[in-house]
Formats: sequence, structure tokens, C-alpha cells
Amino acid sequence: MIKRPSTLIIAEAGVNHNGDSGIARKLIDSAADAGVDYIKFQTFRAAGLVTRSAQKANYQIRTTGGGGSQYEMLRALELSPSVHKDLIDHCRESGIKFLSTAFDQASLELLIALDIDRIKIPSGELTNLPALRRIGKTGRPVLMSTGMANLGDIESAIVALEAAGLSREHITVMHCTTEYPAPMNEVNLKAIRTIRDALRVKTGYSDHTEGIEVAIAAVTLGASVIEKHFTLDRTLPGPDHRASLEPTELKAMVTAIRNIEMALGDGIKQPSPSERRNMVSARKSLVAASHIKSGDKFSPENVTVKRPGNGISPMRWDEVMGRVASRDFQIDDMIEI
Repeated sequence: MIKRPSTLIIAEAGVNHNGDSGIARKLIDSAADAGVDYIKFQTFRAAGLVTRSAQKANYQIRTTGGGGSQYEMLRALELSPSVHKDLIDHCRESGIKFLSTAFDQASLELLIALDIDRIKIPSGELTNLPALRRIGKTGRPVLMSTGMANLGDIESAIVALEAAGLSREHITVMHCTTEYPAPMNEVNLKAIRTIRDALRVKTGYSDHTEGIEVAIAAVTLGASVIEKHFTLDRTLPGPDHRASLEPTELKAMVTAIRNIEMALGDGIKQPSPSERRNMVSARKSLVAASHIKSGDKFSPENVTVKRPGNGISPMRWDEVMGRVASRDFQIDDMIEI
């Protein structure tokens, strides 16, 4: 059997540390316990990301209240370079890989200097040409989220990465709906296949819906990477907690995805090993329906179909009908020709 590559599962801690490195370390421990491959944070300097007058997004207003600007909210959620290094060390000790998303040029350079093994491009940076060019020059594998984008936007970003030197085979395009939580009727999971077929790229899914079923379904549609927000406690203050999984839910999602990977198989329709053991007891054979004397002809009146299936297959019915019995048969004896 052809082994399906394992889905890369990313637990998106994002800013759910609330600016507290201690909480960030606990998030790492929780993600490692759930069995994910990566934990992902967000790297930014508010001054390089938003203007001081930028308003909060609607979902941020719902989760943090209308007071204050986006700059003030983000300023409190920054992680310093030294904290990044500490978190990378803690990830290494916990047996999980570190990943973060850069939202400004200085933060991108920091992550490159920290030698992370792949780069995640968030949906909002899909149209940031200078950043795309810098990322493409690194040659590192890229995960690119595509919330708010159409195929043309995605293709333009891919072309920019390729022009900077990054091979398309190192780009995974992540379907995404940029709303928190994302409404089910706006998820459009079938776009995963559309992106794959139209742009000839590997595909993944960055999930902002409530619950775990949509992320699991994305794996069945070919997503090779799943990213999902999680938190230690959904009731904590902050912009992203309410649209995040809690630890037990994250673990359940990982378990379900690993089960789905096994269930998907290789696509070849044939009896499985366990099915082969059941074939004799579940299938049927041609047997005598009444006493048959040697020399009698087999007919619908004296032959029937019953379990077990270790005799002549009922699919050979026409071949057997009219043949002459070479010996006597009692009721339920397997027919022989």
C-alpha cells in the first residue's frame, strides 16, 4: 500500500499569549502534548505594522471592545527578540517545531536570522510585493495564506516568489477565510481543489471556523497542511481567544486527522487484509437445494445460493445450469462440476 504523506499540523498560538512569555511557554507545552508538528506565533512591531490611527477590525472590536486603536492593542501583544529565542529553545526541549508569521519587514528579518525552517505568509501580506521578494530570496519553503484573495491575487504572489528565486514546488498555498470565527457558508472548502488544479501547487487550509470538523474535512480534499488557532482558555481577554480551540479540542483534532489519513488509503479498490478474512463467511456458493442424484442435471429447482463462500461462486450460475451431476448431492452440499 502506498503511504500517504502525513498532514503537517500547525497549532496557531498567534497572540494568545497576551504578551506574557510564561503563557507562551504553556502554549508550547500544550501544543506538544496534543501531538502537532509546529506551534506558530506572530512576530511584529506595532509601529511597523499599523498606523497609530488604524481602527480595529470588526472581530477585534467584538472581542476586545471598541476602546483604543489597533496600534495600542497590538503594542501590548509584541514579543521581543530575546523571548523569541527562549521560545525556540523551549520548543526544542518540548519536541515541537517553532514557527512564526512576520507582519513587518524588521520582524521578517528577525525570523530569517533565527533560521526558522519555513516561512508563513499571512493573508494580509499576500499583496506585499517587497516582502514577497525578500521571502522568495531566502529559498525556504513557504506556506502562504490566501484569505480575501481570488485566484489572480494568489497567482501574482506565486509569480513574485518565483521571480525572486523560489521554486513553485516549495510553495504551499493555504486556503483561508479571513473572519473570526469564519461563517460556515463562507468557508468554500472546494476551493482547495480549485487552487491545486489551477495553479499546480500543494495546498493546505488555515481554519478560522468554530469546532474541528472543517479542518478534518479539508484533509479529505487534499490539504497537506492544517493550521488552527488554539488557546489555553477561550475566556481569556484578547482578540483571538474566542475563535480558538482549547487544548482538549486541539488534541481531538489531531487524533481525528491522523485517523482520517489512515482511512484515506491509496485509492486502489481491492479487498483489505481484514476483509479477506471475512470473505468465506460473508460470500455465498452454489449448494444443493434438494437431493440430487448422479446423472441429474443442475437446475434452478435443485440448486440454490448460500453461505459460506468457499465453493463455486454464484457468478458462475449460467455455467453450472444444465451440467450433469457426477455424483449424488445432499441438501446444502457444495456443488461440484
